[in-house]
Amino acid sequence: MDRKARIGGACLHTGTIPSKTLREAILYLSGFQQRSFYGKDYALKDTISLADLAFRVNTVMAREGEVVRAQLKRNGVALFDGTARFVDDRTLEVETPERPERVQAEHVLIACGTRPARDASIPFDGERVLDTDQLGQARGMPRELIVVGAGVIGVEYASMFTALGVRVTLIEQRPTILDFVDHEIVESLTYCMRQRGTVFRLGEKVVSVRIAENGRVIAELESGKQVSGDTLLYAVGRQTNADLLDLGTVNLAADPRGRIPVDQNFRTSVDHIYAAGDVIGFPALASTSMEQGRLAVSHMFGHMHQYRPELLPYGIYTVPEISMVGRTEQELTARKIPYEFGIARYSELAKSQMLGADVGLLKVLFDPRSLRVLGVHAIGDHATEVIHIGQAVLAFEGTMEYFRDTVFNYPTLAEAYKVAGLDGLNKVGAV
Repeated sequence: MDRKARIGGACLHTGTIPSKTLREAILYLSGFQQRSFYGKDYALKDTISLADLAFRVNTVMAREGEVVRAQLKRNGVALFDGTARFVDDRTLEVETPERPERVQAEHVLIACGTRPARDASIPFDGERVLDTDQLGQARGMPRELIVVGAGVIGVEYASMFTALGVRVTLIEQRPTILDFVDHEIVESLTYCMRQRGTVFRLGEKVVSVRIAENGRVIAELESGKQVSGDTLLYAVGRQTNADLLDLGTVNLAADPRGRIPVDQNFRTSVDHIYAAGDVIGFPALASTSMEQGRLAVSHMFGHMHQYRPELLPYGIYTVPEISMVGRTEQELTARKIPYEFGIARYSELAKSQMLGADVGLLKVLFDPRSLRVLGVHAIGDHATEVIHIGQAVLAFEGTMEYFRDTVFNYPTLAEAYKVAGLDGLNKVGAV
């Protein structure tokens, strides 16, 4: 059951699919990836409107929606459009557009998704002051954009708009961004964004937002500074929809952000009620949510599968992309685990030169004694694709010797593993 007649939830309609399609549309229409060949002013289209971007987004959303609905129909899944709430631990009432309907089940999986977290003091108007679900409603392409919140979503949107030449100010209350990502990767991203004109206001808290008489959006900071722009995008996290479920009816409770605690099999404190996806918290990615849902359903019907969260890949669709799997340098250092690393820079790869993607690197962390791979981190074009080679090697507890001894197609970005492997092995005298 889904709250809207358009199946697919936030992933398909307001989150993953539209935001990542928007990114591809921006990179294509702006000519961003061709500028190393044709100059920094090169663009496929001189003036890019939100309508231009929306055309591609809407096309992809429509097609993906058809695919999801066809798959559900083919597998005999009954759909209910409406808002569900618990009546008892085995009964849900669904408020449909026509009339309430009751559904009973032996097992229940809560995967109710999220909505943008909001501050009641922010004057959202859907045109100049927006949350991330309202981005498509903006009055027009801003020349100056304020992004409040430098989590994954805020950084993604900020980096996308800088590729369009929009002047972006990114405000974050914490002194750093993306703390869970390898620090060298984050440094590379912030350098790229600063080169495109992004202003970072880190360690700064927004205390009020107002719209001036001239239509400009003014953000007042706790430090006394003022930041102004045409549009403000509020991207300070997300709130789950668990508050709509009447969880108290079944003796379940969520934390202030609406997250429901689960065990290693995604089972809540009520044995036959499970939860997966954003409603259980970090990492709250589309890919991990799908896997959690699959494992939860498998467990409820007696099929046991191993869950290995250490092998989950993380994809951050900034410009350039970031991806990672396994341990970070800061994590290994904190745990006093010795490590060495091998690096391949995109500037060394023939394929990246062909793509005009000379910014990027691949870093592989490994045990200097056993040579076992401990973590893989990447930034650059197609990083979210390239990472899966490292993920496979991690899954099979492979060593750096795999990269040394494997022949990769040439020229490819995958060749970066060969370069990084040889670099790392050379440091420990194992080439």
